Amino acid sequence: MTTTPIGEKLLTAHEFLRLCEQRVVKGELVKGVVSKTVSANGEHSEIAAALTSVLVNHVRPLRLGRVSTSDAGVFLERDPDTVREPDVAFISAEKLPLDVKIRGFYEVVPDLVVEIVSPGDSARYMSERVAMWQSHGVPLVWAVYPVARVVAAHPLGKPTLVYTEDDELDGGAVLPEFRCSVRDILDW
Repeated sequence: MTTTPIGEKLLTAHEFLRLCEQRVVKGELVKGVVSKTVSANGEHSEIAAALTSVLVNHVRPLRLGRVSTSDAGVFLERDPDTVREPDVAFISAEKLPLDVKIRGFYEVVPDLVVEIVSPGDSARYMSERVAMWQSHGVPLVWAVYPVARVVAAHPLGKPTLVYTEDDELDGGAVLPEFRCSVRDILDW
C-alpha cells in the first residue's frame, strides 16, 4: 500500500521529467518525492569530466556502450517511481543497443556507476548510495574520495578494492580492458 503525506501528491517519473526539462526542479525522484540537489563544487565537476572523458575514449571506439553524466536519470522503481542520478554511468551495448535513442530516463540499470564524494557528503551517505545502486543490480560502483585521494571500487558481491592516487583504476569484469591513472582523474 502506498501512502501519500497529507497535502502532497506523489509524482510519476513522466511528471518529474517534465519538471526537470522546464528547469523547475533539479535532483532525483525517490518513491514519488523530489529530492532536490544543488550544484557540486568545481573539483567534483572536474573529476566527473575526467572520468567521463577517459571512459568515453575507451568505450566509444570499441562501441561497448554509452557513457552518461548526472543529467541522465536512471529509472529504478515504479509505483511509486524512483529516478536516481549517478555522477557518471556506463551502460553496455548489450543492455541498451547503441541505435536506440533515449528521450527520457534510462530504463536499464547501468553496468558501472560513479559517485563522487562532495565535501558535505558523510561516509554514511556514500555507503547508502553504493548500497542503493548495488540493491538494483549495478555490477560495479566506483566511489571517488577527492580529499583522501582514493577510489573505492565496489564490485557486486565481492570485496571492495581501494585504489590510491599511485594506482591504476581498472574496469574489473565490467570493462576488463579499461585502465586509467587515479592521479590523472584527481588532478585533471
